[in-house]
Amino acid sequence: MVEAMENIASKKAQFLSNFLAKDTDVNSSLAKQEALKALENLEFPTTRDEYWKYTRVGKITSAKYSQIPSFKVSDISNYCIEGLETYRVVFVNGFFSEELSDISTNQGVSILPIAKARKENTDEIEQYFGKLSKHKTQFFSALNTVFNTNGVFVKIAKNSILEKPIHIINITNAESAAFNPRNLFVVEENAEVQIINSYETSSGSSFTNATTEIYVKEGAKVDSYILQNESDTSKQINEIDVLQESNTTYSATTITLNGGLVRNNHNIEVRGQGSETNLFGLYLTSGNQHIDNHTIVDHIEPNCESNEVYIGVMDDKSTAVFNGKVFVRSEAQKTNAYQQNKNMLLTDDASAYSKPELEIYADDVKCSHGSTTGQVDEEAIFYLRTRGVSEANARKMMICAFAHEILDNIKIEVLREMLEIQIDERFVLVESL
Repeated sequence: MVEAMENIASKKAQFLSNFLAKDTDVNSSLAKQEALKALENLEFPTTRDEYWKYTRVGKITSAKYSQIPSFKVSDISNYCIEGLETYRVVFVNGFFSEELSDISTNQGVSILPIAKARKENTDEIEQYFGKLSKHKTQFFSALNTVFNTNGVFVKIAKNSILEKPIHIINITNAESAAFNPRNLFVVEENAEVQIINSYETSSGSSFTNATTEIYVKEGAKVDSYILQNESDTSKQINEIDVLQESNTTYSATTITLNGGLVRNNHNIEVRGQGSETNLFGLYLTSGNQHIDNHTIVDHIEPNCESNEVYIGVMDDKSTAVFNGKVFVRSEAQKTNAYQQNKNMLLTDDASAYSKPELEIYADDVKCSHGSTTGQVDEEAIFYLRTRGVSEANARKMMICAFAHEILDNIKIEVLREMLEIQIDERFVLVESL
């Protein structure tokens, strides 16, 4: 027993040594002090932990990483959204690239690399940083809080409506690169903003351990889009923590097109009446990829609504996980909460684990959840074939229609059209099924 514990401690120390070149001054912030203490006591998540039951992190924790700045990327046209004007914030291997970014803003909008914001907006950073993240209880959240490389701080002033989206582009072009991006968004009263956060691999492999905190003040609206398109050898853990005040709308759409191991933790606290929460997800897996979406929507106040729809298409020997949990507290009467997870398996070797959950302590609510997993509907294929459609094209039409259900929720038209094309192209070779 003692030997096993010593072995675990040795592995953790070896893993953390990848990041010890970063600033670990405990006087820098309360959150960092808390996270350092947590790292001393927390172990790597294992499948014995219900929260990590289907996701093995050994591929992450056993690898060696580097955090060397690289600015070899000069052309980011492939990672921009053609036809869409945005505020652009670019990070290469976790480090801010001023040359590739375009963050000139108007009055009422502040966009800064978080490292710079710590110096220029110290009081605001201390007010919000680490107040929502799970760094006291979750290993990778604590890792990010201590060793975050950079990220972006965004503040939208009261009553401001951002005229164009903010696009945060994270590019990896190194072998065994590791970075801990930390983002902080403060959207003040009655403000509106659209955020696109994309993760791309130019070359090599990487471990991305991202944490984003979003404060949605009274009457504000936030549309968030997470685009994940990294290499088959890349790993990502992405934590998003949101606090909604009264009469707010927070909508997030997560599109996972590629990645060796991807874990998304989306945690929402609904702390104000009259608020709406929308979480949508689409994940397409192939090879031996593993995609895990965990969501928590915590209804604390009455008269609120939440909607969750996650859809996956699994090919080859890939695996997908959805675990969505909705809490309805005793004071949260008149809550309307809906969850749906649908999975399509393209092979006998593909797997899907689905667990939508409701935990309700109020009695005047309308809550429902559902889950379906199956293969392509052969009756529908037969129907299309009787209308003159080839079997290959019929299968492609069924798969694309299944996936496009999520894309209909994307409000940025050119972004939706770009993703529709990418998904259609992905299933061109569906004839081999």
